[in-house]
Amino acid sequence: MARPGVASSDTPTAPDSPRDGDSPPPEGVQGELESELLGLANALYNLGTTVVNDLTKEKDRPGGGKQVGLRVNDVINHLATLDDMSQHVPTMIPMQVLDEIDNSRNPMSLTRERIERAATENQFMNGKIHAIHSYRRYLDEALAQSFPEIAQYLEQPHPDSMLSGSPLNPST
Repeated sequence: MARPGVASSDTPTAPDSPRDGDSPPPEGVQGELESELLGLANALYNLGTTVVNDLTKEKDRPGGGKQVGLRVNDVINHLATLDDMSQHVPTMIPMQVLDEIDNSRNPMSLTRERIERAATENQFMNGKIHAIHSYRRYLDEALAQSFPEIAQYLEQPHPDSMLSGSPLNPST
């Protein structure tokens, strides 16, 4: 039986997984960190199953040495290793992502919301840029009619390049 959240060869990977479950972790600090996090997830799973087993089946077993202490020590060792590794990882994680995880929500939803918000603001900003270019074109035309002597100094944009070159325009 496959554990939730841990990919195995017979279970499909999560749709929001950054890579295939069978692919090796990246090399370097990130790969070591991923491996250690996977080890921590396994240690936490083992701790949970050991606690459940100790509370149910092995409760009445005489002389049965409980493994909870060993499992807790294993989790502590993984956490200590992760703390040591954190000194070599410059990546900062936004507090909102950690809050989402603490509240048992998928942080991908936060990412999706941010992307949707950025797309909406991008469209709004493109509208503003288009309005400014349109206003400038009308202003230049009016200035050229009223003051023909300055017409040569006014910018004459091409109609098809209204937004070209804009960093906010996704089509360029």
